[in-house]
Amino acid sequence: MADTSFDLIVIGAGPGGYVAAIRGAQLGMKVCIVERENLGGICLNWGCIPTKALLRSSEVFHLMQRAKEFGLKADGIGYDLDAVVKRSRKVAGQLSGGIGHLMKKNKITVVMGDATLPAKGKVTVKTEKGTENLTAKNIVLATGARARELPGLEADGKLVWTYRHALQPPHMPKKLLVIGSGAIGIEFASFYNTLGADTTVVEVMDRVLPVEDEEISAFAKKAFQKQGMKIMQKAMVKKLDRAGATVTAHIEVGGKVETHEFDTVISAVGIVGNVENLGLEELGVKIDRTHVVTDEYCRTGVDGLYAIGDIAGAPWLAHKASHEGVMVAELMAGLHAHPVKPESIAGCTYCYPQVASVGYTETKAKELGYDIKVGRFPFIGNGKAIALGEESGMVKTVFDAKTGELLGAHMIGAEVTELIQGYVVGRQLETTEEDLMNTVFPHPTLSEMMHESVLDAYGRVIHM
Repeated sequence: MADTSFDLIVIGAGPGGYVAAIRGAQLGMKVCIVERENLGGICLNWGCIPTKALLRSSEVFHLMQRAKEFGLKADGIGYDLDAVVKRSRKVAGQLSGGIGHLMKKNKITVVMGDATLPAKGKVTVKTEKGTENLTAKNIVLATGARARELPGLEADGKLVWTYRHALQPPHMPKKLLVIGSGAIGIEFASFYNTLGADTTVVEVMDRVLPVEDEEISAFAKKAFQKQGMKIMQKAMVKKLDRAGATVTAHIEVGGKVETHEFDTVISAVGIVGNVENLGLEELGVKIDRTHVVTDEYCRTGVDGLYAIGDIAGAPWLAHKASHEGVMVAELMAGLHAHPVKPESIAGCTYCYPQVASVGYTETKAKELGYDIKVGRFPFIGNGKAIALGEESGMVKTVFDAKTGELLGAHMIGAEVTELIQGYVVGRQLETTEEDLMNTVFPHPTLSEMMHESVLDAYGRVIHM
């Protein structure tokens, strides 16, 4: 390659890395991005996007089975799993190709290969053609993370899967065990359960979706059980015995170990940061439990070296990574950068029903010493939800009783992953209950429930 000196080198082309590269280029920097696998990273290729394509297929399948409710006829309803997966991979491929176009548009040099940092301001990349030695004043680590594998529960791609195997399944599970009920585990449980798998979810914590508000978790559990899922809480898979086409899971629950047989297991027990073989420790970068330690501006403590996204720790969300990518690029350019506020970043889970939240849970707000007001509004009280045939769900809001600050919002039901951004904007603008109550929400929309929940917190709810 002709150029080896850059203003900015980004290692990793996921939603954090490629956004950092684009923003850097927009600000006049000469930028290079290094990627060892696919442009778009895990999110576009093996995470956020392809899972949503799969879940859309299962959602349509579920709606087809409900055709009679809507006065429609649909006979011989079925699915072709290979075709479902093929569509998912096509969607991922289309978006990954789009990132390549954005790199060209912004005149960003793309180098495919494995990067290491031999010294401050230097990057060595092993490519198919040899080794490239690059230099830059600023380097951004955006290497992401991978699935955590626990001893005895390692994936083999046949009987025991990670999320990657679940995205390109070798077979349709008949009896499925999902270990872990966070967003990844519950989304795959929801997908395969909807397609007919006899699904069991094991969660070590005392409730499913443990990062969500307790009321939302309880509502979700009931919804999942109504769909036929088996939920085991405060339970732990101790080991997996594999024999032929069967996996025997030894599950500890209530102080006793039970054995259950499955034909497929999906392990979704968290992630670990991709910090190995980069030369970080030699540069003086601090690593804590597989994640790079940074300050609020994603600075590592090594001059000119930043870490963003999953490698920099929780929350492990693509939109958090993208915001950090913009922030560090603007920081390098001398602009006024806005650090990420974790409590103002929405979390979304695309199971059925969907779950979304931002800010503090009711319990957390109380722990922090707030005097709070809590509002709730059910989907059954909303005309649009009833018209859609989606009467199951709720919106919950938490306010500071003294100032009216919106401390948190928690939602479960149809399309709440699209609705939550209204509350995110509200928190960003430091909106009070008065601002929200005086806002006119269009009718008929699901968003009216957001208004009613606020009204309920202050004893002014209309439709309940």
